[in-house]
Amino acid sequence: MPRIAVLQMTSGIDPWSNFETIRDAAYEAKKGGAEVLFTPEMSLLLDRDRKRAAEHIVEQHASRYVKMLSNLAEECNLWIALGSMAVALPEGRWANRSMLFPHSGEQPVCYDKMHMFDVNLADGENWRESNAYRPGDKPVAKDILLLRMTDAGEEEEEDFKLGLTVCYDIRFPALFDALGREGCDVISIPAAFTVPTGTAHWHVLQRARAIEASAFVVAAAQVGEHADGRRTYGHSLVVDPWGEVLLDMGGEEPGLGFAHIDLARIAEVRAQVPSLANRREIAN
Repeated sequence: MPRIAVLQMTSGIDPWSNFETIRDAAYEAKKGGAEVLFTPEMSLLLDRDRKRAAEHIVEQHASRYVKMLSNLAEECNLWIALGSMAVALPEGRWANRSMLFPHSGEQPVCYDKMHMFDVNLADGENWRESNAYRPGDKPVAKDILLLRMTDAGEEEEEDFKLGLTVCYDIRFPALFDALGREGCDVISIPAAFTVPTGTAHWHVLQRARAIEASAFVVAAAQVGEHADGRRTYGHSLVVDPWGEVLLDMGGEEPGLGFAHIDLARIAEVRAQVPSLANRREIAN
């Protein structure tokens, strides 16, 4: 039964400080028996001042943080699901890119956030993500292979399929339908939800996506007051395929939480409610 760690962060405008938080969490996660560490959206830099942020945003191949995270995953023998970071694209815009770092130190599997947060909120907040970011164009899922030693000293192998999404993607069921068709056992939904939208919709959307996909949902979140002036909702969650909340880290403080992913539970739920098997195509 895989054990995972979920990092709830209050990321700021200094990438190095944010990396140190992730690094410390990786060591703590490994010490706590975790095999996968999940971090929030924009873990390495959360800055609404795009001119200031641009000083730290480079193409993926040129980022020292990508190299350091790959090394960290190998050093800790830990898969690191970096919720996302901003990377520069050749065309001049950026991508909000989720990266899954294998414990072997190989290059990360990448997913670019597909849905842009372009909204005017009732409290006066305005967001135009598409002004700076280019949306991704395809879902991404990856098989995670876990190797561990049993109490008898024998090597044990276990695997599950992880689907990658980012924050606002949660409001678009077609993406989760596609991941369900891919047979995902776990879906990552890292986020930096605003407080008004989080209060209204966070828990119900996370539970709905888990139920629809008959899969575990892991939602590492940003929390609290940030250096750029925003406030995020927190409540990092782990939800099982039945919609039961296994972990809720609250809306006040950053920290590290742990949960087990009972892969047998997925088969139980899919047998009880075989919605994936019963799905029919809907003509437009």
